[in-house]
Parts: sequence; structure tokens; C-alpha cells
Amino acid sequence: MNRVFRHSVSLAVLAASSPALAEDAAHAVASEGDSIIVTATRAPLTLDEIPAAIAVLDKAAIDRAQDIGVTELLLRTPGISISRNGGYGTATSLRIRGAESEHTVAVIDGVKLNDPSSTGGGFNFTNLLVGDIARIEVLRGPQSILWGSQAIGGVVNIVTASPEKAIEGSFDIEAGSRQTVSARAAIGGKTGPLSWRIGGQRFTTDGISSHAKAFGGVERDGYRNHNLSGRAELALTDQVSVELRGTYASGRVQFDGFNADSADYGLNKEFVGYAGVNIDLADGRLRNRIAYGHTDTNRDNFNPTRARPRSFEADGSNKRWEYQGSFAVSERISAIFGVENERSDFRSRSPAASLSTPLPAFARGEAELTSAYGQISVEPVDGLTLNGGVRYDDHDRYGGQTLFAAGGVWRLPTGTVLRASYGEGFKAPSLFQLFSEFGNVGLDPEAAKGWEAGIEQQLFDRKLVVGASWFDRTTTNQIIFNSCSATATDPLCFAPGNPAARRFGYYLNVARAEAHGVEAAAALTLGGLVLDGNYSWIVAEDRSPGTANFGKWLPRRPRQTANASVSYEFPFGLTTGAALRWAGRSFDNASNATRLGGYTLVDLRAEFALSDGVKLFARAENIFDEQYMTAFRYGSLGRSVYAGFRGRF
Repeated sequence: MNRVFRHSVSLAVLAASSPALAEDAAHAVASEGDSIIVTATRAPLTLDEIPAAIAVLDKAAIDRAQDIGVTELLLRTPGISISRNGGYGTATSLRIRGAESEHTVAVIDGVKLNDPSSTGGGFNFTNLLVGDIARIEVLRGPQSILWGSQAIGGVVNIVTASPEKAIEGSFDIEAGSRQTVSARAAIGGKTGPLSWRIGGQRFTTDGISSHAKAFGGVERDGYRNHNLSGRAELALTDQVSVELRGTYASGRVQFDGFNADSADYGLNKEFVGYAGVNIDLADGRLRNRIAYGHTDTNRDNFNPTRARPRSFEADGSNKRWEYQGSFAVSERISAIFGVENERSDFRSRSPAASLSTPLPAFARGEAELTSAYGQISVEPVDGLTLNGGVRYDDHDRYGGQTLFAAGGVWRLPTGTVLRASYGEGFKAPSLFQLFSEFGNVGLDPEAAKGWEAGIEQQLFDRKLVVGASWFDRTTTNQIIFNSCSATATDPLCFAPGNPAARRFGYYLNVARAEAHGVEAAAALTLGGLVLDGNYSWIVAEDRSPGTANFGKWLPRRPRQTANASVSYEFPFGLTTGAALRWAGRSFDNASNATRLGGYTLVDLRAEFALSDGVKLFARAENIFDEQYMTAFRYGSLGRSVYAGFRGRF
């Protein structure tokens, strides 16, 4: 299914695991001579100029993987684990290197995708389908200098397709188990100074019971998702262009509440908009971008068996202005710099079931963050790139915070690449953690420091590529949810301003959390045969001195995960392959009292080219029907079979 050669076809998603392997996986993304251009660094850089570990998945690799959701694609790269409350459409937490899910910054076409009304203020990947995505870049480790206070674990940068021909299009149609149907189409083109593209997708499935089968779950919880995306760019002159981009997604998912089958369902609407002006000066050496980004997320939960059906409603929005510049001082020195202003607001409430109970007032909150940053990259000698950066965040509630980062890449003539980097992170409590019915206005910001070092080796004209990285991160004042018992006397277990009203729990800071580990990957190509895989060992623990949970595993983070694949491309157009994902045990709660067992999943895939532009494909996932849980009492997909066809013109 995959090839490592830079100028033929790219290495598939399973091998895009170390920076060197990811480079081959991205060769069709953007190239400049023999270099692969990456944009997760906020300005185009070649992969061998980036000191942090990065995985890049191009459109060819995304197509061959055949995954419907972005989450499934990301799981095949190292250092990533998820927990999901059931099947497609249910709440999904994605963690990079054992960090909290809200410590991952998700970006689509330059706009940060976070929901201020969500628990941690992060992004729920569950509604993000592959759709018209052309490239995914996963930058691991603290990235707060360029991407802001939230990027403690890493950055997932998503780029939708951009037209390259006068007229072009694509479509994908597939169907399979549990009445699952997915249909997607897009069209676009370039005419003179104007380029444009629009796309849409509809996905439906009868799903599985989100309440695990092992605990009596039997009724299926279905899911449907509709999404649209569009972009346009107009070159006003050779030096000035304007851009408009937008995405909209609407989902409906059934789920089970209170550990039993139920009639609950949720509606989710997400909008992302972007408008920008690009201005190149000094013969293109000074590039400037002035942009406005807007996100709006609306979530509502219902249970038709209640007297008052609506059980939850929330709205969160971000308004973000930014200026970013990049300046090529010389062939060996370049700089990135910028200023940003972000305003966030949210409201949420959970109405009681009884009509005799008045509707509660919305919990509301807002925050403003103004930031300035700069990073310089220097190549003092051939093969060695060094960079360093600083960021200043001014939060309207927590004041100023200064962050630093530095790193280096050394490319040796032996095909060896050495990398090392250090980064810091700062995350203010989310609006929900501060002001919701579980809020605590006394929370302090989270702070993180992390470093990593890695080595890669390319052998036999890149037919064999191996790499490994070590990372270490410490987080202080990490925010967790603290449950309250019915007899608790803790003042924070009562609603602020109403000491007679108990609440289920509240958010608080723990003193310290630590994570360290190893990520390793390898890929071997022998003609049409490709073997590849990656392994991650991640220790993520509560290290708060003097507490009952000192030394306990952080919840829902397996210490060991691995991916492997084998594929073969026949000369008559057929490609077959098998993939394996293994995850070790983990624990569902902070006290480690509830254990989640390890699991092994095996998938089979096949693809047949009817022509250069049309291909048939089929896959069987979890062929041994493994029963497992990534969150206690929540089900997961069993054996599934899908088939379809795709076209590119």
C-alpha cells in the first residue's frame, strides 16, 4: 500500500511517525526541490528545519488509510491516545504524549478550533470527519510560542484542499456495517487571479450502544453529520491577496446517560470563519498577514422522556484578530513575529427535568487574551539549524506571562538527523472551569515545561528509515475535576452564594503532573512490499506531593501503544494491506481504582485502480471483534466492513 520513495508515492499513514518518516508521507503535500514544506510552524519551513517531532499525512496517505474520522487517522501516529464515550459522534478526548485533551491545539486553515463552553475549553474531535482535508500535520510537544497558551501537548494542523487546475473535483462514496453511509464531493478551480473550492459531506450510521455491551447496553445510538467547507483567494496584485475560508458542521448523536440505555440525544453545530489579507514586501522577503478568525459552537442535549426535554445547552465563541510577519534576513537567518487578540465567551445551563422547577440562569463568562511573539531561525553552518523564541501573554484575569522555547536540528552527511528542543506552556483555566455550575473562580493557571531529543537514520537509499525520540514534560497547577460525596463538608462542594445547594463536584488545581517517554518508528520498502510501525511508551503520572494519588497513572492514558502495517502493491493496480493497533492497560479514574484492559485491533484493507482517477476500495476493521473500552462503561465499535469508490479529476 505504501512506498517510501520521495518522488513516487508517499508512505502511508502508519509510517508517518517520526520526522523522517513523516517527511516521506508528505512528499505530495508541498515541495521545494527535494524539501517538504510544513505550515504547522506558522510559516513554511522544510521538515529538516524543525527541531520538534512531527508527523505529516498527505491526501494520498489519507485516501489509502480509508478512515472516516480524523481521530482514527491520528491514532495511527505515535504518542497519541484517545478516550471515547461510545461510537461515532460521542464525546472524544485526544491526548498527545499524555497531556490533557484541552492541551492540544487544533487548527483548520489557520483558525484555532476550541470551544470556550467545553469543559477544558478545548476541541472535541468527534465531529471532525476527513471530508475535504488535504493534509494533516501533528507537531508534538509544547508549542506555545507560536500557537498560544493552550499548546502544551502539541498542535494538530489541518489544511483543506486548494485548487491547482482550472477545474478539478473529487468524490468519495462508501457504505457498510450498521447502515453506515458516507458521501462526499468537492469542486474548485483557478481562473486568473481567483482560486476557489467548495465541498460537502453527509455521514450517517445506526451506531452501537454507547453504554457498553458488557454492562447491558443493547439499543443502538445513531449518529449523523453534515458538513460544508469553502475557500476563495483573490490576488489583487503580485504582492497583495485576500482570502476567505469557512467550514460548517451539524451533528446529531444519540447517547446513554447515567450508565444505562436511554433516549438521550445531542445536537451540535460548529462554524469556523476566516478572512485575511496577505502583503509581500521587499521582493517577498517580508511577508505580512492580517486576519480575523471566528468560531462558534452550539451544543444542546435532549431526553424526550423528560417533562422538560432539554437537559443541557451551551454556546461558546471566539473572536480573534492577528498580525503575523516573517522576514528573511538572509539565506541563513529568518524570523517569525506577530501580535494577537482573542476574546472568548460562553454560556451554559442544565435545566431540571421537572416543569415546576424554574429554568436556571445561564452561567456566563468571558475572557480576553492579548499576545506578542517572535522566533528566529539561524543556520550557522551547513546542516545545522538553530532556533529560539519568546512569547508574552496578557490575560485580563491572570496578568502577564512570558514563555521561552529553543531547539536545533543537525543533518549529517551519513543520513543521520539529530533533533533537540525545549518549550514552555501556560494555560489559563477555561471559562467553564471558572464560571459553570462546577466552577471555581480561585483556580490558578496551568504551567508546563518540556524537552525532547531524537535521532533518525536513513539507510540503503532511504529504503530503511528508523527513528526514536525521548521526551519529558512537567505540568504544575494542573486542573482536574474533584467529585463531592453526599456527606462532604468541603465548602467548595456547595454552590457559590448558596451554601444549602450541594453540587456533584468542582474543579481544582493539583500540584504537579509529569510525563516522559519514548517514541520509536521504522519503515522498510522492498519493491511493492512495505513494512512499517511505531511504538510509544508514555509514563503520565500525578506527582503531587503528600496526596493520596501521588504516583498514580493519569486517567485513560495507556503507557504503551503500538501500530504496525504490511502492504503489497501488485503491478496490475491492486493494493492489499493489514494494520495492527495495540494499546496496553490504563485506568479510568485518578485513584486508579478502575482498570481498563489492553486491546489489540487488526484491520484489512484493499484498493483497486480502475483508472488513474477512479478507485474501488474495501476494508474490514477489528476483524476479530475485540471488545474493549477506552472509557469505563462506554462501548466501542466491533467488527465492521465497508466498501466504496472514489474519484479524482
